[in-house]
Amino acid sequence: MTVRDTSAQSPVATTIRSLAHAAPLTSSDRYWLLLALLPGFIAAGIYLFVMPYPGYGAGLYAKIALEIQANGYLLPERIPGYTVEGVPFAYPPFQFYVLAVLFDLGFSPIAVARFLPAIAVIATQIPVYLLTRDMTDSRPTAAIATALVMLHPQVLQWHISAGGVVRAYAFLYALTAIYAGYHVFTTGNRRAMVLGAAAFGLTVLSHPTYMLFVVATYLLFWTVLDRSLLGLGRGALVGVGGLAISAPWLWWVVRTHGLDVFTAAAGTHGGIGGGLDAVVAFLTPYRVIILSVVGYLVVRRQYLLVGWLVVVTVLFQQPRFAYTVAGIAIATALYDLMIRARVFSRLQAFSLGRMDRRAIGTVLLLLGIAVGGVYVSSEFTDQSAPLTPAFIDDSSVEAMQWVNQETPSGSTFVVLGDAAEWFPLIADRAILIGPWGVEWEGDGPFERQITAYETSSACQTATCVEQIAASVGGAPDYVYVPRGKYTIRGHSTVTFGSLERSFDTSPKWERAYENDEVIIYRAVTPLLQL
Repeated sequence: MTVRDTSAQSPVATTIRSLAHAAPLTSSDRYWLLLALLPGFIAAGIYLFVMPYPGYGAGLYAKIALEIQANGYLLPERIPGYTVEGVPFAYPPFQFYVLAVLFDLGFSPIAVARFLPAIAVIATQIPVYLLTRDMTDSRPTAAIATALVMLHPQVLQWHISAGGVVRAYAFLYALTAIYAGYHVFTTGNRRAMVLGAAAFGLTVLSHPTYMLFVVATYLLFWTVLDRSLLGLGRGALVGVGGLAISAPWLWWVVRTHGLDVFTAAAGTHGGIGGGLDAVVAFLTPYRVIILSVVGYLVVRRQYLLVGWLVVVTVLFQQPRFAYTVAGIAIATALYDLMIRARVFSRLQAFSLGRMDRRAIGTVLLLLGIAVGGVYVSSEFTDQSAPLTPAFIDDSSVEAMQWVNQETPSGSTFVVLGDAAEWFPLIADRAILIGPWGVEWEGDGPFERQITAYETSSACQTATCVEQIAASVGGAPDYVYVPRGKYTIRGHSTVTFGSLERSFDTSPKWERAYENDEVIIYRAVTPLLQL
């Protein structure tokens, strides 16, 4: 079994293959696709069972959708609540329109952030299955690859959690565009070009990093599979079609914020590149397996997967892209190795011929899915470092609702810990400190805000919080202090009692509200006058 390179095949063979793939799914796919869908249902089911609130944050995304809704479904120039002046709106808008429609239909932002990503996680298994099936001519390999991709913690972490209302759908659109692109460069199928353009357009309108994932993959596919001017033209038509779909938004952003808003954002979040350094620096057992698979695929001359894995590893600091390709590569190598080692023949002999190859493959795959499900479940429920920690709970939502009802509408807050991301949405009050959306202001403002946020959230005294707020030009009317454990950017778990005692003994502050998990302090005198 090898990854096909149709550039060396006859026109007749190419035409036959094009006709064979005119219908993406056939009756032969039903069984293996059903198995391929199991990992997504398992992962989504575990996540929804153990997470009463969505993991991570989507408060800014929901706030954007509500602003679009309030603006008559026209794009707003700025999003209020995140810092005193708000933040520019230059995000790709498609998923925010989806959210706005759902909110108009009566769904709550928290419920949408919890359930909507799971739908995309399950749906994404279809293009993963189809792409792997067509690259390897093997349905069992496609089912294995789907399980490896969908049950990998890094892939799940950023797609099943709240931010998946955008990222999971961008992932779905990107992989659909890549699946179509494979056929653009192997068969020249016109329907594949149309599908590729539509999916690429939705990717551009959803998330810039996933857009780059598609572009880099198309360039690699052309290099390995085609290398003709006609193929380059077909790929370019897909790109032009996608950009045409997204052109109205791009024009609006440039007219409203200028072209430099994109370069400003590109310099934040680590930019691109540097992925290979991370792999070399942290050679985990999983990465050792990937390197071994790469060596095996090189020996088997399956250069497309090797090249794809190298490109996404080097290009993206976010490892979820590399692990996606790695899942396909591992499945390809594993199934190829099992065939060559005559594993199925040996197991058939061991079972006295009662099980055919499909039955044996099913048993092995189900065992793997079960093991992966147990592993993912342990990652979700790990109390010391959960895979997708929730930024809010009943107590924090109760405190934010009190703020919404009992504090002046113009009040400003410093919110410590990750609950700050949801605060402007639920409380409808501005936070002075927070990096969300500030990337559109440029690297300098973003670094100041993220440093102030991380430092203030780890403060142990009221004076520390006051000084950091002053460093970003603010003096809060209130400070929101979590009790017990809370997270900072999803990673550091903090447990402090000293901060609470410091605010209690300070003459500048008084308790305005408290419950079991949150205390809110009110400034006795405006801090800038002290």
